Amino acid sequence: MNAMRALRQRVRRLARTPTFTLVAIGTLALGIGATSAMYAVIDGVLLEPLPYPAADRLVGLWHEAPGLDFEEVNQSPSLHLTYRDENRVFDGVAMWSRTRVTVTGLAEPEEVPGIMTTAGGLELLGARPVLGRTFTDDDDRPDANRTALIGWGYWQQRFGGARDVIGRSIQMNGRATEIIGVLPRDFRFIEHDAGIVLPMRIDPSTVSLGNFSYFGVARLREGATIAQANADVARMIPIAGERFERPDGLTFAMMQEARFGPNVRPLSREILGDVANVLWVLLGTVAIVLLIACANVANLFLVRAESRYREIAVRKALGASRREVALEFFWDSMLLAAAGGIAGAGLGYAGVRLLHRLSPEGLPRLHSIALDGSVLLVIAALTMAAGIFLAIAPAAKQARQTLASVLREGGRGGSAGRERHRMRSALVVSQLALALVLLAGSGLMFRTVLALGQVDPGFDRAADVLTLRLSIPSAEVPDPEQAALMHERILRAVLDVSGVAAVGLSSAVPMDGRTSGDPLYAEGHFVPDNTLPPIRRYKWISPGYLDAQGTRLLAGRDYTWDDVRGARPVAIIAANLAREYWGDPAAALGKRVRNMPNGTWREVIGVAEDTRDDGVERDPPAVVYWPMLMADLWEPGLMTQRSLSYVMRLDRPFTPALMDGVRQAVWSVNSNLPLAEVRTLDAIVAQSMARTSFTLVMLAIAAAVSLLLGGVGLYGVISYIVSQRTREFGVRMALGARSGDVGRMVLREATLLVLVGLAIGLAAAVALTRLMSALLFGVRAIDPLTFGAVALVLGSVALLAAWLPARRAASADPIQALRWE
Repeated sequence: MNAMRALRQRVRRLARTPTFTLVAIGTLALGIGATSAMYAVIDGVLLEPLPYPAADRLVGLWHEAPGLDFEEVNQSPSLHLTYRDENRVFDGVAMWSRTRVTVTGLAEPEEVPGIMTTAGGLELLGARPVLGRTFTDDDDRPDANRTALIGWGYWQQRFGGARDVIGRSIQMNGRATEIIGVLPRDFRFIEHDAGIVLPMRIDPSTVSLGNFSYFGVARLREGATIAQANADVARMIPIAGERFERPDGLTFAMMQEARFGPNVRPLSREILGDVANVLWVLLGTVAIVLLIACANVANLFLVRAESRYREIAVRKALGASRREVALEFFWDSMLLAAAGGIAGAGLGYAGVRLLHRLSPEGLPRLHSIALDGSVLLVIAALTMAAGIFLAIAPAAKQARQTLASVLREGGRGGSAGRERHRMRSALVVSQLALALVLLAGSGLMFRTVLALGQVDPGFDRAADVLTLRLSIPSAEVPDPEQAALMHERILRAVLDVSGVAAVGLSSAVPMDGRTSGDPLYAEGHFVPDNTLPPIRRYKWISPGYLDAQGTRLLAGRDYTWDDVRGARPVAIIAANLAREYWGDPAAALGKRVRNMPNGTWREVIGVAEDTRDDGVERDPPAVVYWPMLMADLWEPGLMTQRSLSYVMRLDRPFTPALMDGVRQAVWSVNSNLPLAEVRTLDAIVAQSMARTSFTLVMLAIAAAVSLLLGGVGLYGVISYIVSQRTREFGVRMALGARSGDVGRMVLREATLLVLVGLAIGLAAAVALTRLMSALLFGVRAIDPLTFGAVALVLGSVALLAAWLPARRAASADPIQALRWE
């Protein structure tokens, strides 16, 4: 009962100063809410285990080839079969790849994101169908009837959750496929949406040693380590070399020269990539915001506590112990902190909801981010820490106060000395120093974005380029030449659409994540026996693609449709490749290249400018642009790319009507082809920079908040000092001091605080911004220009905040000041 009465008294006391209470609670809520939301991201992305059985034993099966400067080499069918049959450390092994599945016959044709996996892949990840069954070894045979599982979302969207979908046959990639199961609602195949899952159906009799186009996953046996797995994979690689046929020209000695070896690593590392660096930097950022917020509220709390020092001194004179008085401040601060923590939890929840809505590109495991029990415990801990922090300063101050000292101060009219303001000044200095650290980080990221914006990506006016992807299944058009000619007919139909100025086709557009590479042999450049030349990026394009994309030809000519239809042995290469081999783009014309030691020589007829295919922050790869229809590339006969991106340069803004025209043009040639991945090239570039942009936005928000809090904190302290020194200023002016002298005196004291805060902040920024070096481009972590600019901005804002109360002090009427005192 006494506790409830004491609580009500404290609430009433806070209610009597509503401005102080609301500002304090709001400031704490902002800091606690931002920190809790960011911790929820860290917890969901980095700390929570993967949602698979025995997730700590799941590994990604990667390889390396340092002799070819490859840190990551994917899985191949030959290695998968070898690991499956010969391993000593795995409980299960699977191979998988992402795909797009063309579905027809249900409504309009559509392309659905899918997964192809070998038998056992779903079991490794603990996926048990909610309806039907999973794949068996029989489903994975190349001669088996075609079967598929569908994801929960696709089941609900396309089939309305009907349970009789099991056993139903639909057209997938032009072939009748039986639906045998429905996957659980929350299942994701290694963080990828699986609308449709298909068996891989490997035919061991046709497998050769090459084709590293897949991903591998395995589960370690109980007690096995990553080191043991790498050793076992190193043992099995030579077995694969003896068991399977090698592609023409590839020898085992070449693999030894490339130092081909294992790179087995935890599956969590494969999923997360380097996002951990970004998230820890952002968590440190919001933690600094919380510290600034606490310092701001602590200053407010000190000011409020000073109004009670006389009361506290009287209570101590009447017998109250220091512990009792300290507890008085502690419970007041805890009440404020608790209110701020509750409001902060609400802000944190809103922040997490907003993050889910925005779905920033490049942030994995977004679905795992939530304000769960562990995050609530962190909020409780932050609230407790904030309450203790707020109570320390007034409790320490009152410990030195006696009734006599308080009465002496009262006799001087409340004019406080330097010692009285030392703690508040220290808090302001710390706020300014922390704010400068955040501003420096934000400034470096801003410089990074500016530097990225100045990079020439190798194409122009990306906002005017519309891309979409079309796939012609082999079941729809079996003959490769006819598939290429169908792409040509569609291209010509799209070119007739009003608003489309140019059209080209490519197996990949810059920064879309699609890569393909193989060795390239250049005429006149000797490659020793049993040695592989460097791996080059391969693309297959149509005539007009480079022009539609806005990539210039530096020498030679583009392909013609006669080149394509005749499968002529010609090639176009990137400028960096031409310079590497022949010194000058023009010198490459007439030279010849081939993809295998005994392959067909192909004449270089053009040299294109370099494009930054992997993002504007990465160097352009060396690219070979092959024609979209080729003869005798890897095997005898014609080969074409069935899935191609259509690159359309528009001469007017994109509209739904224009898209309808493109859609009708495609379906006028083949009504069974779905249009997928419709987006502008500008959107693809922005997506490649999404993580950098996300980091910049988060840092900029934190820096703006810290700048505001720092300015408000300094303004509050100087204003309070001015109000406490009213009598002193009145006496000075009564004795002849000019108002300007008083204003300058106040401003000098504020300037000293600002300079000390900036000096400490610069030193801290030099030490801490090194942690974000991996996030920067075109600017060093210690950049004098950035540091100087942010120090100037912060100093200007702080001095403006100090100038306002200094101006008020200078304009004080000495007669009124003395009368008020």
